[in-house]
Amino acid sequence: MTSSCRVVALSGGVGGAKLALGLSRVVPGDALVVVANPGDDFEHLDLTICPDLDTLTYVLAGIDDQTRGWGRAEETWNFMDSLRATGGETWFALGDKDLALHNERTRRLAAGETLSAITADVTRRLGIAARVLPATDDRLRTIVETEKGGLAFQHYFVRERCEPRVRGFRYDGAATARPNPAVLEALASSALEAVVICPSNPYVSIDPMLAIPELRRAIAAARAPVVAISPIVAGRALKGPAAKMMAELGVAPTAAAVARHYGDLIDGLVLDAPDTGIAVPTLVTDTVMTTATSKAALARAVLDFARSLQ
Repeated sequence: MTSSCRVVALSGGVGGAKLALGLSRVVPGDALVVVANPGDDFEHLDLTICPDLDTLTYVLAGIDDQTRGWGRAEETWNFMDSLRATGGETWFALGDKDLALHNERTRRLAAGETLSAITADVTRRLGIAARVLPATDDRLRTIVETEKGGLAFQHYFVRERCEPRVRGFRYDGAATARPNPAVLEALASSALEAVVICPSNPYVSIDPMLAIPELRRAIAAARAPVVAISPIVAGRALKGPAAKMMAELGVAPTAAAVARHYGDLIDGLVLDAPDTGIAVPTLVTDTVMTTATSKAALARAVLDFARSLQ
């Protein structure tokens, strides 16, 4: 049940998953709800692949590859080697262990199960105490508008290696997508202490979820403070193309720009160094998470900051 939910965290993949792991160390059991970005999801080799959802699952289960920063630990690549030898598409790497999840998810979706139900079963089997929820069970896809035209996010990010100049974004399906009911329930919980926007790319990890009208309204109406953590550290993104995207859109890659992007949705911003022109309260602290200790420490600092904004 989410009626006792204390923290709702909105997260993309690698950067957000680090904070989600930290939060799971300080928020017990299903009092933590992690809402996963569905905008990266896509169909490839007839499989439904959910990159951000899977990264969160692997990280929270402790089976992620911490060297690569994505995928499963101790992965093997026999499938990709055989696919390459037969002339198949290999631009998106699928490890043998990872492939099992995509195959099972695709089978169960075709049988009529929802993505939420499948995720709940998988995370339970992997021993994850927190609730990991896709923002919606409806189809939502991020399209990156570039100088080469519109590109599905994974085509831009992996196949094109983020090289085309960005001109904007659209979130196909967001306007009519229904929020996950369990997410709405968590946001309405009387026990809710904080809504945390993880240090994920605002444009392609968080905005797809905020583009769901009812979900954005529910976040704005939540009784708890909404706190965002800037993914920009010293003028750059530690992971991913956020800073590059901002620069190409004519936006200086700063924490202040992140605060302006979220606007009146947030009640506070956590950043790594003082910045000017931020209209909400700020917490300046170390936001670089390299160890389990630093992830938990940032999680505690974020939650203490949120409580101070009550």
